[in-house]
Amino acid sequence: MQVTIDSHSGFCFGVVYAIQMAEDELDNSGKLYCLGDIVHNNVEVDRLRAKGLEIIDHERLKQLKDCKVLIRAHGEPPETYKIALENNIELIDASCPVVLKLQNRVRISVDEMNDKDGQVVIYGEAGHAEVMGLVGQTKGDAILVRNEEDLDKVDYSKPIYFFSQTTKSTRGFEKMKALIEERSKNAQESEIRDEFLNSNDTVCRQVSNREPQLKKFSADHDVIIFVSGKKSSNGKVLFEVCKSINPRSYFISDVDEIDQKWIEGANSVGICGATSTPMWLMKKVEDYLTLPDLV
Repeated sequence: MQVTIDSHSGFCFGVVYAIQMAEDELDNSGKLYCLGDIVHNNVEVDRLRAKGLEIIDHERLKQLKDCKVLIRAHGEPPETYKIALENNIELIDASCPVVLKLQNRVRISVDEMNDKDGQVVIYGEAGHAEVMGLVGQTKGDAILVRNEEDLDKVDYSKPIYFFSQTTKSTRGFEKMKALIEERSKNAQESEIRDEFLNSNDTVCRQVSNREPQLKKFSADHDVIIFVSGKKSSNGKVLFEVCKSINPRSYFISDVDEIDQKWIEGANSVGICGATSTPMWLMKKVEDYLTLPDLV
């Protein structure tokens, strides 16, 4: 049986940067706080915990003073920086440049929104770290939409500034954009003016470009083992891409979740993962699948 790891899978540059910054500090001091899971992969988080990384939440942040705290790639709302300044906390800011750019665009749109009595609409997952940072740029005034039903929250008689969480699928964004355009047109009873609907495709291309690559990879193998943390929004999206092409696609977080029945009769198995999946973990799965009693 041939076992192949997808060369395009694994950490995106934002996650690589955050983990490198964490490891550098841990090598120097042996202790570092991180605001939320540094990456949505429990196995990788456990590895860094063993090196001295302590995961904290925002309530714990308020209690800390005179220490170092890592901001992960997902970014943070302005309130976090305010707390750090008040408590003499040194922030090691590993926010992804793509996310920082999006935060800035959302922040600028708030000023325009106030002038035009408009609204900021964000396509994303409620509770996701990146989304919390984006909504924070609007002081909580943004309208969060996850699906078509959520679009009922929007007032289509007012200007709309539409953005997307960077790890959502391009296909999902385009669908939501088309629905907003249709409802806006019906509300205005005319063609939509550019200044009325400001739509921003802010999906990260390093994420979205993996979809066509994964489709080909999934089609080229009898079985797909998709490795990802269960909290990963990006992982859920990319797994569904695999599943849509190859019904024999299976989602796991670690090797102990593999069922040997999945690979019975298979000549080739492909291993792939999310932008939050470390390459060493996919290699661990490869080593397991190539044990003599499994091959």
